[in-house]
Amino acid sequence: MATAVQKITLSSSRDIPFNKLVLSQSNVRRVKAGVSIDDLAASIARRGLIQSLHVRPVLDAEGQETGMFEVPAGGRRYRALELLVKQKRLTKAAPVPCVVGDANSDVTIDEVSLVENMDRAPLHPLDQFRAFHAMREKGMTEEAIAAALFVTPQIVKQRLRLVSVSPALLDIYAEDRMTLEQLMAFTVSDDHARQEQVWEAISHSWSKEPHQIRRMLTETTVRASDKRALFVGVDAYEAAGGCIVRDLFQDDDGGWLQDSVLLDRLVSEKLKTVADQIAEEGWKWIEVALSFPYGHVHGLRRLTGTTVDLTDEERATREALREEYDRLEAEYSEADELPDEIDQRLGEIEQALDAFETRPVNYDPADFGIAGAFVSVDADGALSIDRGYVRAEDERPVDAEGGETQDDVIDPETGEIQSPAIQRAVITIGGKPTESEDDADDSIKPLPERLVIELTAHRTLALRNALAENPHVAMTMLLHKLLSDTFIHTNPTGCLEANVRHTFFSAQSEELKDSPSAKAVNDRHERWGDHVPADDQALWDWLTDLDDGTRMELLALCVSYGVNALFERPNPYSGSGVSQHGLDVRLAQADRLARATGMNMAAAGWKPTVGNYLGRVTKPRILEAVREGAGERSAQLIDHLKKGDMAKEAERLLAETGWLPEPLRMASLDGDQPIVGDQADTGEDAALPDFLTEDGEGDDAADEDEQALVAAE
Repeated sequence: MATAVQKITLSSSRDIPFNKLVLSQSNVRRVKAGVSIDDLAASIARRGLIQSLHVRPVLDAEGQETGMFEVPAGGRRYRALELLVKQKRLTKAAPVPCVVGDANSDVTIDEVSLVENMDRAPLHPLDQFRAFHAMREKGMTEEAIAAALFVTPQIVKQRLRLVSVSPALLDIYAEDRMTLEQLMAFTVSDDHARQEQVWEAISHSWSKEPHQIRRMLTETTVRASDKRALFVGVDAYEAAGGCIVRDLFQDDDGGWLQDSVLLDRLVSEKLKTVADQIAEEGWKWIEVALSFPYGHVHGLRRLTGTTVDLTDEERATREALREEYDRLEAEYSEADELPDEIDQRLGEIEQALDAFETRPVNYDPADFGIAGAFVSVDADGALSIDRGYVRAEDERPVDAEGGETQDDVIDPETGEIQSPAIQRAVITIGGKPTESEDDADDSIKPLPERLVIELTAHRTLALRNALAENPHVAMTMLLHKLLSDTFIHTNPTGCLEANVRHTFFSAQSEELKDSPSAKAVNDRHERWGDHVPADDQALWDWLTDLDDGTRMELLALCVSYGVNALFERPNPYSGSGVSQHGLDVRLAQADRLARATGMNMAAAGWKPTVGNYLGRVTKPRILEAVREGAGERSAQLIDHLKKGDMAKEAERLLAETGWLPEPLRMASLDGDQPIVGDQADTGEDAALPDFLTEDGEGDDAADEDEQALVAAE
C-alpha cells in the first residue's frame, strides 16, 4: 500500500499596519552592503513594495499574541519604510504586505533570516541588459532609465552596448562559457560575423584575454590617437561619413576609426592642398608623404636662408604673454593643483611662445628654381614642412672662367643676372607625381611613373622574346656581361642579370599577359620544359649530347629571362634599389639590344589604346601622339573634344600608324631624338568620323550639343 505524501502548508499573507511592526533582533544582516537605504526608500516610493516582508507574531510571557509582529526577513525594506514615515511620505498606520509565519514553528527565526538572504540569486548581467533594452524599446531614454533605476547613465550605456554583440555569443555568455570581461571586449565591433570568427579562433586557445579580443577586432581599424587621425581631425572624418567605434568599458584613446581607406584619402587630400599652397612659392619640386624614412635628405644640399625677424607688434605680444605666464605661475605657486582653466591657459601660452621661436625663413629667389620641399606629418599629427633642399642633378654647373652658372639669364641692357621665372612645382605624393584633373595647362607634362613602368614591362617582355629568337645576339650579350664582370668590374648591373634572375613586373597592365610577346615566351618555355631533365646529373648528360644548334637555342632562351629593361625610380636615400647611373646604363643597353635583334614594339603587337596609354595621359599628350602618328589635321579635328572622347578617337586614328610613346621608342645612335617607329605619314589623309568632318549645319549642331553639355555640367 502506497504511503501518502505529506502536503506542506504555506504561510498566509496579510496587510499589517506599519506601526505594528518591529525589526527582529535575530536578523542575520549586520554589515551594510548593496543598495543604500535612501535609494531603496526612493525605489519603494516610485514602485511600491515589490517584495513582502516576512514577519512572525510577537508573543507575551504566556505565549499569547501581543498584536505586534517582528521582521526577521526584510530588515532593509523595513528601514526604508521607516525612513519614508520619518519623511512624512508614508503614514504610520500604512498597511504593509506581509507573509506571516507560525510563531510556534520548529524553524527558528534565525534560520528564516539566513535562508532569505542566501537562497536568492543575483540578477544575471545579461538579464539586466535585456531589461534595459526592453525599456528603451518602449520609448525610455538612457537618462530616464538611469534615473528610474538609480544608476549612472554610463552603466546604462554600457549594458545597452551589449546589443552590438552577436546573439550567438550572448547565448555562450548565458551558459557561462564566456566571462563578462570577454563579452564586453566584443563590443568594440558591430560586425557579428567577425565577432563569431574571433571567438572561434580563440575559444580553443589557452589565451582568451579581453585585450587579445579587442586587438583582433580592431586590427583593420585606426586608433583615434593615430597621427593620421590627429592630422585630419575626428570631426572632419565623421563629416566625410566615417564611423568611429568606442569602447564604453575602458579607456580607448578616443576609439577606433573603422574606414581606414576614407581616412587615408582625407590625409592625402589635405597634404595635397598644403603642397599646392607651398608650390605657389615657386619651388621646383614638392615631395609629399605621410612620413619620410630616416636619412631621406642624405646627399641633398640645404639652402641657407635668412630668418625673418619679429615685428614690433609680435615682440610686444610675446612680452605680454611672458608676463602673463610669470604672473599666473607666481599666483598659483603654492597651490597643490592648478585649476583646470589656469592649466589650460598656461598650455595655450606655451604653444603661443613656441610659435614665436619657429620663425619663417627667406630664401634667395634665384634658388627657388632648383630646390624643393618635403611635406609630411610628424608623430603628433602636426604638419611638417622642410623647405630648401637641392638635389645633386639640380645643381647649377659653374663656368670655370666667369663663375656664372649655365642657367643664368643676363639682362642685355644692364648686364645683371636675372632671377629665373617662377615655375610650377612638380608635386609627388608617395613617390607618384600628381596631375591636374582639368588639363587646363597645354604644356606637355611628364608621363606618370606607373605608366612608364607598365610600358617598359611590355618592352622587357618583347626584348626577351626577341633575344630568345636570336642565339647569336644572346651569346654576344652573355659574353659581354661575363667579360665586363671579369676584366672591367663595372658596378652597374646593366640590362642583363647574368645569373638569370627572373625579374617580375610589380606594375603591369591587364593586357600584358595576353600580348603576343607573353604568349610566345610562355609557349617556348612550355615546349622546352617538357624535355629538360629535373635531375642535376641527368641535365648535364642531356646537355652534353645536344647538338650545337640546340644548345645555342637553349642558351638564348635562358639568357632572355635575365633581360630587365624596366624603368624604376632611382633611390637617392639608401644603397638599395637602382641608382640614376645604373638606370641610364640599363636603358641604353636595352636600346642596343633592340637594335641588335631588330625588335620594334609596333611590330611586336603593341598599339596605343585608351586603357594602356591614351586614357591615362593629359589632353596635350593625346594631341601630341595624334599629331606625330596621324598628322596635324587629325589633331586639329579632335582638339575640341572632351578627354574621354578624345582618347577614344585617338585610339582609332593611331591603330595602324605604328606610333609609340617615348618609353617604347629606341634612341637614335647619335643620341638626338628617339626613333618613333615605322609609322607611315598618312595622318593628313586619315579617315575621321562624320561628326568631325561635316560642314555647315552639322558643325552648328555639334557646337550646340557641346554647349548643352557644358551647360549641363
